[in-house]
Amino acid sequence: DFFFFILQEMIFRGADTSAILMEWVLAEMVRNPHVQARAQAELDTVVGPGRRVRESDVASLPYVAAIVKETLRMHPPGPLLSWARLATSDVDLAGHHVPAGTTAMVNMWAITHDASVWPEPGAFRPERFLEDDVDVRGGDLRLAPFGAGRRVCPGRALGMVTVNLWTARLLHHFEWSAPEGCPPESVDTAEVLKLSCEMKTPLAARPKTRISLPFSA
Repeated sequence: DFFFFILQEMIFRGADTSAILMEWVLAEMVRNPHVQARAQAELDTVVGPGRRVRESDVASLPYVAAIVKETLRMHPPGPLLSWARLATSDVDLAGHHVPAGTTAMVNMWAITHDASVWPEPGAFRPERFLEDDVDVRGGDLRLAPFGAGRRVCPGRALGMVTVNLWTARLLHHFEWSAPEGCPPESVDTAEVLKLSCEMKTPLAARPKTRISLPFSA
């Protein structure tokens, strides 16, 4: 049983959340063509049409990074699964009595959709992260999808670099749109909470080649 849970944790934390986050990124690119176009302009300037995006390019793509952060804000893959804690004794905290044996979870989804924390929380606006450089790796509790403190996710840095690279490559090579005959707003962003916060209706999108190079590294 111990090894089963270790493997389950590795698959869930290491692969499932990243794949789901990428689906949300592409969904928002289809729904927001102007955001996609700005990211592709950045890629064309930094990378150009003659080669693939490299890992070393990621640091020079602030708007692509902002897209990933904004997607994490609007659709955190683990909205209720970060920072689960068990109260081992009775405690009074901020006017609330928490009895021993209570399991507490931070509702990251509620924080990232709180208008007192994030202006226009329902708007997909990556520019907010160019105006305010928020550390999503646990340094800023307004957006901490990997947790924070001593039990922060050890793979947070790798996860961010990987998703940023995938996002950059997918936007560099392809232009993403809704299926033929469907408007961008037809993409359904309704959420369903399973192990992760998933799209209730799986994404259907149409890629159009922009860069005629092999996609693989």
